[in-house]
Amino acid sequence: MGLSQPGLAERLLAYLGLLAQWNRAYNLTAIRDPAEMVSRHLLDSLSIAPFVAGRVADIGTGAGLPGIPLAINDPHLRVSLAETAGKKARFLREAVRQLGLANVSVHACRAEDVPESGQHDQLIARALAPLDGILTLGGHLLRPGGRLLAMKGRVPTGEIAALPDGYRHLATHPLHVPGLDAERHLIIVEKTG
Repeated sequence: MGLSQPGLAERLLAYLGLLAQWNRAYNLTAIRDPAEMVSRHLLDSLSIAPFVAGRVADIGTGAGLPGIPLAINDPHLRVSLAETAGKKARFLREAVRQLGLANVSVHACRAEDVPESGQHDQLIARALAPLDGILTLGGHLLRPGGRLLAMKGRVPTGEIAALPDGYRHLATHPLHVPGLDAERHLIIVEKTG
């Protein structure tokens, strides 16, 4: 995938170890097999790494996906994770602490209540909602000219056509995830208003 930072694999596996450990007690993800977690969580999250930069909000992050793998991959990112479920937010705080991720903050609240309006270059969502729903929840977090990076399976043509006013579709990129035999796309939407 072109990712070759020193110590990256070890740090990603440390995160995966925490996720597997906490998942036994807190049911953070339906995927239980650590090998499957590598492709379906880690590599899927990192497939958008070439498109991610600056200050990023990951809403509905669940167990920190894709935000934590992206923050591990690039310590220059500033990542805000938003998660409403208390047990998941507790896991996120512990993962950030144990992994020493000084570039990550955790918000245990709904995306609408994250107190960082207009402060983000990018808004990331993975398997969260239709595009208009993602923008309703977290569009306020984007600065003017900021971009939504929505991770989708098939190209959501109808969702793209139904973007709300103040947003425009910039690009659709097919994603290749090693070990994952499924269609994946990144939809990029710009905040124009």
